[in-house]
Amino acid sequence: MSLARLSASGSLRGSPSGSPLLLRLELIRRGQIHNARPLVAHRSVTSPQCRSLQTTSRTLVDKNNTNKKFSPQPQPVPLSQIPRLILGAAVENLRGLKRNFRNGTFKTMLRQNPEELVFALVLLAALAVVMVYIIRVYFTYFYSEQFTKYPPPIAKALRRALYYSNYNPDQQMALKYWKQALELCDELHLDTFSDEVMGIKIELAAWLEKIGSYDNAVKVLENLSGDCKRWVDLMEKSVKEGGKIPPSLLPPVVPQDPTGQPATAEEPKQQETPETIWGRRTRILGKAVGINVKLANLYSFYLAKPEEAHERLIWAVETALNELRRRTVEGLKEGEGKWMSSEEIGGALESLGHSYEAKSQFHLALPLFFQALRLSQHQCHSATIMNNIAACFAQHPIMPAGQSQVDTLMGEEVASATPAQKRTAYLEAAKRWAKNARQHANEPKGDDRTPECDQACATSLCNLASIARLTGNVTEARRLFEKAIEMSRSLEFEEGVTQAEDGLRALSTSS
Repeated sequence: MSLARLSASGSLRGSPSGSPLLLRLELIRRGQIHNARPLVAHRSVTSPQCRSLQTTSRTLVDKNNTNKKFSPQPQPVPLSQIPRLILGAAVENLRGLKRNFRNGTFKTMLRQNPEELVFALVLLAALAVVMVYIIRVYFTYFYSEQFTKYPPPIAKALRRALYYSNYNPDQQMALKYWKQALELCDELHLDTFSDEVMGIKIELAAWLEKIGSYDNAVKVLENLSGDCKRWVDLMEKSVKEGGKIPPSLLPPVVPQDPTGQPATAEEPKQQETPETIWGRRTRILGKAVGINVKLANLYSFYLAKPEEAHERLIWAVETALNELRRRTVEGLKEGEGKWMSSEEIGGALESLGHSYEAKSQFHLALPLFFQALRLSQHQCHSATIMNNIAACFAQHPIMPAGQSQVDTLMGEEVASATPAQKRTAYLEAAKRWAKNARQHANEPKGDDRTPECDQACATSLCNLASIARLTGNVTEARRLFEKAIEMSRSLEFEEGVTQAEDGLRALSTSS
């Protein structure tokens, strides 16, 4: 049974009671519907960044001659309008079915066009399921706790900011609502150092990074880091002097609405334990450490400012370790709470170690990797750290006695050895750590095994090949490099392939 078609004169061929849905879809595809209620509204766009959610229809009649009909060429349907087309077609189909039910012609439709009728009903059911799912996702996300913990005006601005950031990208509109949310936080006297307000600033920085505005992302994070550091310095100074805590260090008093309830959220919160000044310090200082690690990442990878990155990492690591040491010596203060987790501190140590690696200061990177390894709680990641240790040993510089912490750790024999003996000892240590990395990466099975384990295996092969090349074993080096390339390709580990291929080329050049 053929579907309904349009003849050259515009008359309909096929069953007179054909499916309204299929007919309308056919008309839309051919571009023949112009004066019916428009399903695709044309919009005037002034720039790629500026789009309006409002749509306006344009008349197809010449303004100078209202009797003269305008017949434009059919335009291709934009992909973004396809859902609206389908929804409009479904609505028209529903209206057609309603008319047929009303006129008592449903049995006639079923007898004459059963396939088309069944298809229309199935499509309507599918569209209903999709619409229910979309509505559920909308309310689940935009009315989740991450929004309802804010006052209604701020929550509304945040919903729009995230909408224009992630769902309908429009940089100017997104920036407008991010700024509006922060301005409302000040107007409604929200705590500047609360997780909620600082979270908005961190999300703003993440969005700026996403759109490639790295300088502005750094500016937002630098301002937030500076505020946190100043708060901690002022608090510690006040405690040291034994004076009263200044009101500026405490959360602002939240204004009451006419009903006597705090105007801080769409839903009242359960009663929470008040945060002490020491608990507030822990939270703000921990946030500052994390922000500086992120700043180091931005400076290093996007802005090509390794010295700025190194400076932020040194501050983050020293602050984290000093706080850990203070708690060990002085004990916990009232309501101070937990400090950074072992994983978080280990991540900061690793980042600083990599920073020293980039500066070819392998003797300074090694102690940091050792500390990070001690704090690591995942075997696959421990294998990665072991590979870093192996690489640092293989490239460790020959230094005078007493100037390298690693010489002391390796024993008196290495500390007082000749340069040639030290070089041999470093390469032997590198080989041991690379083998340890491979062994640890091969051990996890089942759910404990992650892609990081496989990548650590490939990296260890490449490290063993480089060590063999440095010791003059060209044949073994070539075999291991080729094995590393084969394994990396099977894992789609491009970095491993590149590193091993570079090693092979260096091997061919030297031989």
